[in-house]
Amino acid sequence: MFTPHTSRIKAIAEAFPGSITALEPIFGQENITYIDWGNVKNWSNRLGWHVCNRRLYQFLRGFTGPTKPKFYYGCDYQDPESEALIQAVKLLGYDVHTKPVKHIRLPIDVSSISAESPDIIKIFVFNRLLSTFSVEMIKQLNDHLRELNKKGTRYFEDLKCNFDVEIGRDMLVDSVLSSANNYSLWSSDSDFADPVNDLLAQGKKVTVFGTSGLVSRELNQLRTNGLQVFDIKKIKEFICWARELPPEFK
Repeated sequence: MFTPHTSRIKAIAEAFPGSITALEPIFGQENITYIDWGNVKNWSNRLGWHVCNRRLYQFLRGFTGPTKPKFYYGCDYQDPESEALIQAVKLLGYDVHTKPVKHIRLPIDVSSISAESPDIIKIFVFNRLLSTFSVEMIKQLNDHLRELNKKGTRYFEDLKCNFDVEIGRDMLVDSVLSSANNYSLWSSDSDFADPVNDLLAQGKKVTVFGTSGLVSRELNQLRTNGLQVFDIKKIKEFICWARELPPEFK
């Protein structure tokens, strides 16, 4: 059963009743939802629009089955906006799981290597691709790095914070401790294939929420074992940023 909690959601539900009907078998019964927010954010590049965590929560709250959705995302304590996001989703009502984002320094100092050396470039380019680079191309890339060095840039920072282990663990723990037989995963990573397959082997119903072309091959292969895949483009109007929607749905 779906009961919209805002007038906006009610209007969208009336305009797109098929979306609600399609989701009632999933969220109309006890359901545990796992949201890998870092993965969801990255979908925007393919979708051309963004998932709004507030609208997503309001939408899920309208169904009778979901327990408090579990939200997994790292916090960069060097960035006040990152801390503010974590606090905001807690206030919305999500069950928030977070940990510090790691700042990994990737050196680009080429002062001690020859112009033809790939030693720095291979930090950023995997070996099979690097093997196709000509000596001239490597020289050009090293020249570019050398110019950056002259301007004072000796490294770049990469931010890392992965929750695959935590989500996979929680899914299996919940399968033992919870009475729920219905699980929803908002991620498309191949690393989840094993815990998802374990749940399916236990007779649980599992739905992966993602978008076509981004669900990993390993997860797609589990469709033969009963895995359901739901394309979130079907519910864009419910969960998208307001400024990316037509006026009647904002």
